[in-house]
Amino acid sequence: MNREQQVAQALLKIGAVKFSPNNPITFKSGIVSPVYVDNRQFPYHPAEWKIVIEGFKDLIEKNKINFDVVAGVEAGGIPHSSALGFYLRMPSVFVRKQAKDHGKKSLIEGGEVKNKNILLVEDLVSTGESSLKSIEALRADGALASNCLTIVSYGFQEAKDAFTKTGVNLFSLTSFPVILEEALQSGVLTQEEVLKIKEWFVDPHGWGNKYNLST
Repeated sequence: MNREQQVAQALLKIGAVKFSPNNPITFKSGIVSPVYVDNRQFPYHPAEWKIVIEGFKDLIEKNKINFDVVAGVEAGGIPHSSALGFYLRMPSVFVRKQAKDHGKKSLIEGGEVKNKNILLVEDLVSTGESSLKSIEALRADGALASNCLTIVSYGFQEAKDAFTKTGVNLFSLTSFPVILEEALQSGVLTQEEVLKIKEWFVDPHGWGNKYNLST
């Protein structure tokens, strides 16, 4: 079993991936989705979380990513970035979505990032908006930031295009084709449900209208 399969099985085992092809949810972006991922559950399951953190280490080594500081995106990325920093004995910071209205009013918390090479950690990438806003904040503070790790990405073309345009490499521990295959093999999903969900990945913006689904 490879690392992608291990992470996919860990996600399914702890119930972090929810499938609801007939009763979808709506993302902040407005996309109607038959899939919801809650990676915030990992710290409650240390054995499965260990697979994620070790997987990040493998991605760093495999892709020869050099960095000085690990940064987590508020809020979902913070536990994973902190654990990775501790595991690797590297400094870590986190990036706020909004600056506080008191104190330094900085988006970056935990330490200095100017002139340092930052490795951003996300728990999940859909459109890529929150990740790339964090990259923008890091660069505004003088950091070098061109690599992002995530547990899973939805693989949307708009996200791929946005990361490419911004000059950021995105590395995912697992992918939804792998997750769907593991869900099918374990009986979590039927073949019909897998095919319906795969249609969503092809056209995430139009899928809900096709099936007359709303939240």
